[in-house]
Amino acid sequence: PDVIIEAQFDDNDAEHGQDHLQDTLTDDIKKLSLDTGEKVGIGGVHRTKQDDGPKVNDSRLLPDDFLQRTAKVVYILEKKHSRAATGFIRLLADKNSELFKRCAMFSPVDHRVPRAHVSLADCPPDFVTRPEDYSNTLFICRIVDWKEDSNFATGQLAKSLGQAGEIEPETEGILTEYGVDFSDFPPEALECLPQSLPWVISPGELAKRRDLR
Repeated sequence: PDVIIEAQFDDNDAEHGQDHLQDTLTDDIKKLSLDTGEKVGIGGVHRTKQDDGPKVNDSRLLPDDFLQRTAKVVYILEKKHSRAATGFIRLLADKNSELFKRCAMFSPVDHRVPRAHVSLADCPPDFVTRPEDYSNTLFICRIVDWKEDSNFATGQLAKSLGQAGEIEPETEGILTEYGVDFSDFPPEALECLPQSLPWVISPGELAKRRDLR
């Protein structure tokens, strides 16, 4: 590869002339050039092959800093993501395909989640005839499978959240994606709370605590 050298030029260089500047650039290029049998000159890189010199394309001769590690996923130990996502449903683009009669396209709001094919049976009954009515409706979809030979995952619609942009549907979608349980507290948990209302903190309890209100 070509080597680009940035040199700082000031008035002192002008006093010594252009020869001094060229000598400085030549020294810098020699320091940065790899020991691959290439001769580097001003105005370009002039290569001369040497039969007994090392080859650049041999990764064993390069330092570790120049190597890009690669790996392959062989097993999933634990699924950290909830596999649930919020998004919108659309009709498939190819109306003449057999898949168009069976599935719709789910487009998640989070672009880190793949698009998924969902069954039309999970969609609203009038979705095929009036898809524009659901263009701004948020849905919860759970990814159940993703085949190796498919560009899209397979999903299952869980429920309709409501109109996008409203606080309650957006909040419920975020909590569902991150697996947060936002259901009502059971009676056992509510019994631990004070039953006589209005409840006030007793002076003895205030004396033992640090007031952060």
